[in-house]
Amino acid sequence: MRSVRVVPVLDPQVVLDELRAALSGGDDALLPVPVAPAGADRSNLGAVPKRVAVVIETSGSTAAPKRVMLSTDALLASAAASSVALGGDGQWLLALPAHYIAGVQVLVRSIAAGTEPVLMPTGHFDPAVFVEQANRLVEPLRFTSLVPVQLARLLDAAAIDPGLLAVLRRFTGILVGGQAVSADLVERAEQSGLRLLRTYGSSETAGGCVYNGVPIGNTRVRAVNGQLEISGSVLAEGYLGNPMQTRERFIDDEGVRWYRTGDLGSVAADGTVSVTGRADNVIISGGEKVSLDAVEAVVRGLPGLGTAVVVRAVDPEWGQVPVVVSAGDPPALEVVRAAVTLALGRAARPARIVRVDAIPLLASGKPDRQALEVVVGN
Repeated sequence: MRSVRVVPVLDPQVVLDELRAALSGGDDALLPVPVAPAGADRSNLGAVPKRVAVVIETSGSTAAPKRVMLSTDALLASAAASSVALGGDGQWLLALPAHYIAGVQVLVRSIAAGTEPVLMPTGHFDPAVFVEQANRLVEPLRFTSLVPVQLARLLDAAAIDPGLLAVLRRFTGILVGGQAVSADLVERAEQSGLRLLRTYGSSETAGGCVYNGVPIGNTRVRAVNGQLEISGSVLAEGYLGNPMQTRERFIDDEGVRWYRTGDLGSVAADGTVSVTGRADNVIISGGEKVSLDAVEAVVRGLPGLGTAVVVRAVDPEWGQVPVVVSAGDPPALEVVRAAVTLALGRAARPARIVRVDAIPLLASGKPDRQALEVVVGN
């Protein structure tokens, strides 16, 4: 058994060094945490199996955070599959927090490849700092991993800075994931000459295990009653201190272990995976099921709403209704409702638009939906 050692992310280099020790069979499993933990109780974590190298706390964007136990084998299997999918090993730029799985995997891939990653300082994401750090990359193959909001900021800056655009084009591959990536953002990146790979995965799958809709490595994806399930070498051992939840989410089917993702989606005949939203992000409005993710996808295609978030709100007549939260300059509510009605039906029409100065984000870059539900009055 291994003890679980909490390592505050004061410096990503510290996490990298500790991760090397954990992957090489050191005495402790690593639990990287933010510099200023939000009051989470991390005392008495207990021991984990020797094969567990890293424990990742999930973001808690839609529910209470979980502690995901990842083995050395799962982390390295993910890194190997990524290397094949990307066309080889290379040097990575860490632009994500080192206490989330996408950030950890940038470091794991670097360790597996034997290359030294370039580590951006923690704190607010600044395109100018990104360029400065990207210019330190020296290997022929260069990679980074971003969330959509970071990519959008880089493209905005590149539109007026040819030098920044040239730096972005030098990347062999730019992974983007962690949340849905809008078609408009993908188109902007491709028109700018960037090699973008949309990733799908979670802490429970050691990070991205589907690139541009195609499972990598020995990952398999299936849809069961409209919900996606994943199997393969990248699966986590389960949840630390929560065997009941582990049994609910990790199941055995005829000798194959599957992870129930809680994501809605489908798998085409050729194996291509499509994700439509979260099963727990569905409301009942006037007796009809409405996917808030589907509403958000339509809304973000409208002018001024590219970064809008759609959350639920209690309604005395309909039970629950979608509400659009925007930090931009949105069109009239009637325009938004008409577009959503045309695409998804009357039950999906947003009840109102709420303007905010800025969309609150988690450290992972995902919108803080729980905070936004408070904003809209839940």
